[in-house]
Amino acid sequence: MVQYKFKEFSLPKMILFDYGQTLVNERKFDGIKGTAEVMKYAVKNKHNYTAEDVQAAADAINDELGRYDPARSHLLQVEVPNCMFSPYLYESMGIELALSNKERDQIFWDAASPGVPTQGIAEFMDFLKKRGIRTGVISNITYCGEVVKNRIDRMIPNHNFEFIIATSEYMFRKPNKRIFGLALEKADLDPEDVWYIGDNYECDVVGARNVGILPVWYVGAKESLYTEREDVLMIKKWEDLQEYMEIYL
Repeated sequence: MVQYKFKEFSLPKMILFDYGQTLVNERKFDGIKGTAEVMKYAVKNKHNYTAEDVQAAADAINDELGRYDPARSHLLQVEVPNCMFSPYLYESMGIELALSNKERDQIFWDAASPGVPTQGIAEFMDFLKKRGIRTGVISNITYCGEVVKNRIDRMIPNHNFEFIIATSEYMFRKPNKRIFGLALEKADLDPEDVWYIGDNYECDVVGARNVGILPVWYVGAKESLYTEREDVLMIKKWEDLQEYMEIYL
């Protein structure tokens, strides 16, 4: 399915991608499972807290901040990286871990939310390489940038991303214009030369459009968790977008 009712446009010089549910289809988040793995490295647990206790405290902080409320999360445009969040969480509960920030993020993420590449993304990456279309990533994500890069390298080894922007490293979150502006500066391109592909309408579609980047709404990993729209190029399969680019552009 490809759906678009806007003015004509041409092939981009570069396509920027979201990470979660765009490049990689992540399983339903299980914070307790991730925390349980991290807690195996506790060298001090003053109050004998369980993984369930720690995750409940994390959930309470996140609720207070409004971080993962679907109705409000796009309004939170300054990132709270795990390198700040997790030390506060564990140390405020009297827990010490024999882990670096990077190690903690890796262990937690792998256990809490494993993923697989979205179907057809490897082939689409090869297509873009052959057409000489540059690529990069902007992801709203709390994990360390190096950990994000390592997962993408592992999941999509044939990628040719020039840069991977994790908002944990750059303060601003999509849909804030500043994070898109950073990508344009890194790419040394004007907005009209770039497309942005992501699964979240507010953060990815509206955010890209607000800086003049053409958005593409990928919903292939969302199953039925979206509403059909006619104001954006909308795809369920990467091969559909490839065919569209080959035939019409």
